[in-house]
Formats: sequence, C-alpha cells, structure tokens
Amino acid sequence: MIAIYRKYRPKKLEDVLGQEFIVQILKNAAKTDKLAHAYLFYGPRGSGKTTTARLIAKIANCVTRQTDAKFRKLGEPCNNCTACNEIDNGTALDVIEIDAASNRGIDEIRELKDGIRLSPSSYKYKVFIIDEVHQLTKEAFNALLKTLEEPPAHAILVLATTEFEKVPATIASRTQRFNFKKVSLREIVNKLKTICEAEDIKFSEEALELIASAADGSFRDSESLLEQIAGLNETIEVESVERILGKVSSLRIAALAELLLNKELEKSLDYINKISEEGYNIVQFNKDLIHYFRKILALKFAPVLEKDFRQLLTDKEVDKIKEYAGLLKTAEAQQKAINIVKSLIRAYTEMRYSPFAIVPLEIAIIENLK
Repeated sequence: MIAIYRKYRPKKLEDVLGQEFIVQILKNAAKTDKLAHAYLFYGPRGSGKTTTARLIAKIANCVTRQTDAKFRKLGEPCNNCTACNEIDNGTALDVIEIDAASNRGIDEIRELKDGIRLSPSSYKYKVFIIDEVHQLTKEAFNALLKTLEEPPAHAILVLATTEFEKVPATIASRTQRFNFKKVSLREIVNKLKTICEAEDIKFSEEALELIASAADGSFRDSESLLEQIAGLNETIEVESVERILGKVSSLRIAALAELLLNKELEKSLDYINKISEEGYNIVQFNKDLIHYFRKILALKFAPVLEKDFRQLLTDKEVDKIKEYAGLLKTAEAQQKAINIVKSLIRAYTEMRYSPFAIVPLEIAIIENLK
C-alpha cells in the first residue's frame, strides 16, 4: 500500500500548491529549455522543496519533451514516458538523492564529485538532489564548491535546506535561489479534502483544520497525520484528532481566552482542569494559548496583519480573534492582556520541567484574575 503523502505527491509543476511564483519561473525556464545547472531551494519543511527538485529531474529528462516541440512549450513533464515513471518510482539511476543529515562528510561529496563527471547511463541529464544541505561539513562544502564552479553540461544539482542562513555565501551565490514560503492553512485543508473525497474518507471541516494547524505549514506532515487518523476511525472528527495529537482545537483555546478576557476566574480554572483530566498535553495547551493571545494583541495594535492571518487561519478563527481584540478598548484592558501573556510565558517555562505541569498555569491565571 502506497502512503498517502506519496500517492498524492504533485506529478507536475502546476500541482505544487502555495508556491505559485516559483512554479511560474520554473515553467517558463522549462518552456524555453533554460533550466539552470544549480538550484538552491530553501524554506519550511513540507513546503515542496524536494518534490519540486524531482519535478525538475522529470522535466529535464522527459522523453516526450525531447521529441515533441509542441508539448515542450507546456513546461511540464508528460508523466507517461519511461524517465518520468522511473523518477516517480524512485528507480531512476541518473537521479541521485543524498541526505546531507546522514551523509555530511567530504568522502560523500568527493563521490558526488567523481560521479557527476560520468555521463548519464540512461537519461539526458544526471540530477543530484542534496537534502538538508546546510548539514554538510566545512570541508564538504569546499569540495561541493569546486563542482558548482564548473558543473558538467549533463549535470543538474538541486540543493534543499530548511536553514538557508547556514549555507555558505560562496555556495548560494553559484545557484538560482528560490524561497519556498510556508503554506497557508486553507491550502492544506483544501488538499486534505481532495484526498478524503478521493479515498472515500468521511470527515468534519473542523477536524481537517486541526490536522492542518498541527502540521504547521507542512503538506507532508498533514497527509501523514490524516493517514494515521483515518486508519483508526471511519470518520475523522475533532475528538479523535485531539486524542491522537494531544492537542485541542482552536475553538477550545478561544473559549478559554474569552473567559480570561472577561475575568472569569472560577470558570477559567474549571476549564483548564477539565482539559487536563481529559488527558490533553497541558503544556502544549498553554503554548497554543500564548500564540492565541499574541494574535489578539497583534491584531489590536496592527490591524494590517489581518490579511496575513487569513492566510494562516480560517475566516472563522480570524473573526473570533478580531472580536476579542475589540474588547481591548481601554489602556487598562490592553495592559491586562499583556500581563496575561507575560504570566503565561513564565508559566510555560516552569511547566516544561515541573512534575505538576498544571500548577504554574493555575497560578498565572489566579494572579491575573483575582
């Protein structure tokens, strides 16, 4: 059985979601046969870096593109020829993927340096994909630099990393650089819906939103979570997602935020006690609550952020945050909210190392609402 994240991996550039600018540039390069010999993809995990690298390998070696000038103008792989199928299946001898996290030494890069000089065995281009390239040693980077300075005409290198700042400037300057942005929650939810409908999985919208939120901008993580939860339940509901993640939905976070803003001390303490008794991770709950209050304050003092929030959150969530921000009308109310955040942050630091994790959170609430 093929894992969901592999089964629904994009097979052409236009299927890569959330990276429209990058897709357009690469498609234009493909249409005019002007693919570069070295790329550097950087951005959050699960945003499509390695998937796009494989698509470049397919485009460069697609037999249909090489024989059909009209098809080539589409800037996409055909997904039918031998090269496309072998690259999709991971059996292509001329597409070499290296995980720099576990192969970070100079010996591995020297092997790459020697291997890249050899002509492709089956395809037009030999494509090397180096994932987490920032983990290479200084010596390995120096060896890689030599290859980037004079790459053979038959070679394409794609470097991928989540930590661009750790890649030496000498390496980055010899590549075409593309910044993969964090994917919006709505785009992840829409893809999860498509998968559920294709796989005949019943779901609730809020449950998919919680999965997408937990994935933190990663398509791969969200699809893996979906598969895990779908394997345990016929229908994906909020309760089952909360149980597996140990993380509560944004509606529950919002409910406590409202109690705190309205100074409902007894109800607030009762609420977090029930969350703890139900077995949820109370430390994670407090972390999510801090982020929620941060959004309330940010929207209060910088309404322009609403547009960005709507990219990362559902409209219902943003509307609720706006409603709470509207409660902070006086300087006193605003300072009270700031003090709550400070107390929650201090409680979070103590909770991480305390055998009584709920106590610092209770104290923080009592201090601010008594």
